[in-house]
Amino acid sequence: MPVSPVPLEPVPGPRGLPLLGNLPAFGRDPLGFLERLRDDFGDAVTWSLGPKRSLFLFHPAHIAEFLAAREHAFELLEVGWALKQLVGTSVILSKGSDWRRKRSLVQPTVRPRQVRAYASDMVECARTAADAWQDGDRIDLRGQMNLITQRIVLRTLFGNDLAEGERTRALSAAMAEAEHGIGAELRNMSLFLPGWAPTPSRRRFLRAVATIDAEVHRLIRARQRHGDTEERHDLLSRLLAARDEEGRPLTAKEVRDEATTLWAAGHETTSTALTWTFYLLSGAPEVRERLTAELAQVLAGRPPTIDDYDNLRWTRQIIKESLRLYPPGWIIPAVARDGATLAGIRIPPGTVVWCSQWTTHRDPRWFPEPTRFRPERWDPDAPDPVPDHAWYPFGGGQRTCLGARFAQVEAALLLATLAQRCHLDVAPADPAPRVGLLLQPTTLQATVRCA
Repeated sequence: MPVSPVPLEPVPGPRGLPLLGNLPAFGRDPLGFLERLRDDFGDAVTWSLGPKRSLFLFHPAHIAEFLAAREHAFELLEVGWALKQLVGTSVILSKGSDWRRKRSLVQPTVRPRQVRAYASDMVECARTAADAWQDGDRIDLRGQMNLITQRIVLRTLFGNDLAEGERTRALSAAMAEAEHGIGAELRNMSLFLPGWAPTPSRRRFLRAVATIDAEVHRLIRARQRHGDTEERHDLLSRLLAARDEEGRPLTAKEVRDEATTLWAAGHETTSTALTWTFYLLSGAPEVRERLTAELAQVLAGRPPTIDDYDNLRWTRQIIKESLRLYPPGWIIPAVARDGATLAGIRIPPGTVVWCSQWTTHRDPRWFPEPTRFRPERWDPDAPDPVPDHAWYPFGGGQRTCLGARFAQVEAALLLATLAQRCHLDVAPADPAPRVGLLLQPTTLQATVRCA
């Protein structure tokens, strides 16, 4: 494996408290804390999250080596109790041979050919939502994006459209509560509580997971009763029909875990990205005008299709720049195994190594005017080439997000579909991201302006 050409010279970070380390400072303002580590100490900083020895990486060369070395030199960090309750032992939390087996079974469900088959559902769900909007309407931006992406994931994952009703609203509320619980655990002392310790927040979290489980199991049972998984093309059918090299299927619990993971990732990640995208577009009329011109030229008034994806270059640059400024996934940890090295330097076993998309994506060394929304920085002939792994919203290495292609196609097609029909004007604001499992915006109200 290539070794980073940039020397690794870790320096001590801020002094922490006994036993707690830097956890209180991190919990109060995670993003600000990480930016201070980068700006005040350098590219490799030692710190402590509770009793755990940690090393934070900020240089893209070190991040690239670190992400490529996961699985053989760095193993997955099991962060807290809540995430495992939601996704079980799915591909994102499994390790070693179990991870390799599950990846081989899950990956075919989200390959480009499968994503192509889902594109028309993506566009239809966006058009259905936009059809209900009238010029001058005030909408809950995040709520509407959630509604669209939840309908898409229910169609593509389960081959089922619950439409809008009590069940849909209950599922959406349950997923939001679960995401909030996972994020809250990352920021406070409950991170170190044993799994059996009852707290009010954990009881709320478990009720939310039970709601999600009931619906997932209902849909799995319905599909199994029909017995037509070989002929159907939704993701659930593919999971049920998948077989490993020894001919073994996923167990019922494994199907539940993978389906819930795909649901959570496919629903929340894209809706979050789109909410941030429309917020950014609302404050950049020149970017929006260029988007309108591209949609008119490429689509000529018809709905977008998967065949338009490559030609929607400015649309894709907008999504890429939005993911730079507000990456839904914002932090990646892993634990050094015996013999782990970075840039030729030994990393003590048990050290938790971290990197953060938020801090790397906003580093002025790689992105001039880092807080400005400038999709033109992704033009092929842009004067400031972006280093490898200075942009990595979907991670990197073997554990790159399996749904990266699905998410990028979905975000671009939804943006094209909605922006073709209307503008969403967000009142001037500076919504600080709410740090949880994802970087969520606060509630944003948008006014619909029909095109």
